[in-house]
Amino acid sequence: MATIFDVGKYILTKQGTMSTWKLQKLCYYSQAWSLAWSDGTSLFDEEFQAWTNGPVCRELYDIHKGEYLISAEELKRGNIEDLTEDEMDSIDTVLETYGNKTPMELREETHDEPPWKIARGDTPIDMRSEETISKESMGVYYGSL
Repeated sequence: MATIFDVGKYILTKQGTMSTWKLQKLCYYSQAWSLAWSDGTSLFDEEFQAWTNGPVCRELYDIHKGEYLISAEELKRGNIEDLTEDEMDSIDTVLETYGNKTPMELREETHDEPPWKIARGDTPIDMRSEETISKESMGVYYGSL
């Protein structure tokens, strides 16, 4: 099975250097749409948390913590060759839809969608949360679109 690092490396290879914020959201949408298109099968095992600025995977964050921009070369973990053709096709479709959006646009989109809202519950927008965004809620919501 792929890891979020494989997906991140693929995204950075295809799109070039980007903000770490944007990378997090593109990985999130890659997972969400994979769950929707494959009847709940995860693209990778890592989870996303409902942070103030949208979905964040802690494992990926720990790699780029303190950095604003990241390139494929700077993402030391991940191997594109571990992705299947179907997985790359799914990620490519996500990049066609979301790849030209700004980090702020992606943040706003995730804030308007139920998986992030459900995970945050009553937590005020300006308060920290490490609640997990369930893969089930992601698959159900994106599968309904």
